[in-house]
Formats: sequence, structure tokens, C-alpha cells
Amino acid sequence: MGFSLTPRTTEFYVLFGKAGENALDAARLVERRFREHPSSGVTQEQVKAVETAGDTLTSDLINLLNTQYMTPFDREDIYQLATVVDDVVDYLEEASDLLGLYGVEMPTRHAVEQCAVIVRACEQLATACHNLKGMRGVQQALIELKSLEDQGDRILRDALGALFRGEAIDPLIVIRWKDIYAALERALDACETAANVIANIAVKNA
Repeated sequence: MGFSLTPRTTEFYVLFGKAGENALDAARLVERRFREHPSSGVTQEQVKAVETAGDTLTSDLINLLNTQYMTPFDREDIYQLATVVDDVVDYLEEASDLLGLYGVEMPTRHAVEQCAVIVRACEQLATACHNLKGMRGVQQALIELKSLEDQGDRILRDALGALFRGEAIDPLIVIRWKDIYAALERALDACETAANVIANIAVKNA
């Protein structure tokens, strides 16, 4: 596989825009799946299809990176951003899968709140990914994303505390929800990591 000397830098921006939008699609599906569970109109197969589409976009970005002599910003930043946006979708798909795998009867209020925060975070991430070229409005999106990650941390703390309050603590319920909360938290953390990569790109290319 050799390098192409014909610049195709615009394709990077297009693919990152699609990857950000795909992450937002995943977040919206998972949020609806949790909110409407157990009779949701969203199936795990639909969530998995979005995750597979994300894998394809990540592969396309890495293949483009490996064949282009010229890139719009540092190669390591392109690779890291591509993989961490993919991580967002992977963790969302994992949380959605656990909902069915663990036979959860009803979602907790905290899980639904986590999902809502992740949707808002992915909205900001999608905005930042769409505007990598020129960086218009990116800074505000990153600030908002950081605030949402802090909000997610507070929800997680409350969620874990609620698992251990009450007279009768069911160890199986604790295990199930700790795993689900953790997967959702990893999705939100990946959004913040993506924001940090974009912030580094903005500084380097200012």
C-alpha cells in the first residue's frame, strides 16, 4: 500500500462529519431504547447496525490516513479522534446490549438521565466533528461537552449511591446496574476524550 500524492484532505472532514453524526444517531437510539424499555420501538439490532456503520467509517478514515501523503492535521490526532469517536458508539452499543442480556425489567431513572446527557454530549461532538475545517463554533461545543461530562459524573455518583440504599439490597441487581452505568459512563468519557483531541487539533492549527 503506497502513499497517494494527490491531496484528498476534504475527505477527512467529510468522514469525521459522518462519524460524529453516527455517534449522535447511536446516542439517540440508545436513549430511546432505555426510556421506552421494556416495550421500546428500538431494537438491539438497530443499535448494532449503527455500531457496524461506525466501524466502517473508522476503517475508511484509517485507510485514508494510511494512503495519504498529505493530511489536514497530525496523523496521530486523526487516528486518535477516529478511534475514540468509534469508542463512543461501541460503549453505547454495549450498554444497550446489557439491557437485554441481563433481562432488565425496568430502567432506572438514573440510566435514563445518563442517556439524555450522552445525547446532548453527542450533539456537541457532532457539531465539533462537522466543523473541524475552519473550527467555527468548535470551542463553544467543547466547553458545553465538558460541562455535560461533569453532569454525567454527578448522575453516576447518585446512581451508585441509590443501589446501596434501602432495606433489602439485591446483589444481582447491584451487579447488573453497576455494569450498565459503567458502560454508559465510558461512552460519556469517550466523548470528553474526543473533545480533548479536537481541542489539541485546534491549538496546533491555530
